[in-house]
Amino acid sequence: MSEKMLDGKVAIVTGAGQGIGREVALAMAAHGAKIVVNDIGVGLDGNATGDDPATKVVAEIEAAGGQAIASHGSVSDWDSASATIRAAVETFGKVDILVNNAGIIRDGMVHKMAPKDFDDVIDVHLRGSFYMSRAAAEHFRAQNSGCFIHMTSTAGLIGNIGQANYMSAKMGIVGLSRSLAQDMQRFNVRSNCIAPFAKTRMTESVNAPEDQKAARAARIAGWRPEAVATLAVTLASDASSEISGQIFGARGGEVFVFSQPRPIRSVHKDGGWTPEGLSKVLPKFGPVYAPLSEIAMTWDSVD
Repeated sequence: MSEKMLDGKVAIVTGAGQGIGREVALAMAAHGAKIVVNDIGVGLDGNATGDDPATKVVAEIEAAGGQAIASHGSVSDWDSASATIRAAVETFGKVDILVNNAGIIRDGMVHKMAPKDFDDVIDVHLRGSFYMSRAAAEHFRAQNSGCFIHMTSTAGLIGNIGQANYMSAKMGIVGLSRSLAQDMQRFNVRSNCIAPFAKTRMTESVNAPEDQKAARAARIAGWRPEAVATLAVTLASDASSEISGQIFGARGGEVFVFSQPRPIRSVHKDGGWTPEGLSKVLPKFGPVYAPLSEIAMTWDSVD
């Protein structure tokens, strides 16, 4: 039997009880990794459901001949996050891959958003990604290897109405990933982001104007979580050992790389500018200003 891409590796996948996280956990297990399936069993809003999806995914992995354990700790709590990393090391001897996928949504227009709804989303997505990464980083540094994969979103990279909390968290994750890539490069550790396009309970929960719902449903029908899982497996494998600090996307059969902010135009004046003088120049940058449109793909139809 040929060697699998993740043979001998140990992966932790947060939010792995359903949707994209589940597909990533199953795919990594199918490619030889031992998996810590982390999920506390909550709804999209972060409230408890009484379900135990992590244990169900572990059973699926074991039924297919893989090895896995369930973790029910919250990523938004430092002690729980650290305990999840320890569980991987104590059970499987090490940790090689961390996939920060756990998340919740609390949508609302920014002028109506409750501060708690902002804080809770930041806590799970951004603070949770940091806590998990911080706890894993000690082991990655000691073993001189490791791979971080974080789930960002076009909601952060491009924008989406009514998601100030989610947008802030997802853009923050990009900064966290970039920091991990730079800080940990000397220890042969890499960090990348994936902006997933997939039909899941989260994407289906996003509100859309009535006249756009049918078109949106048709557009996302072919966006399968398996495509995101395939990209995650590839980034986690040794075949991607030279790739770090990047933002990828997966949408059906399409995989792409996002650009990252860099200066694109400048204007200089000896002695500096006055507000009056600069006010006449800034409008001339108009052709290179990023539009407020939520359209992420310039090659897509906007109909």
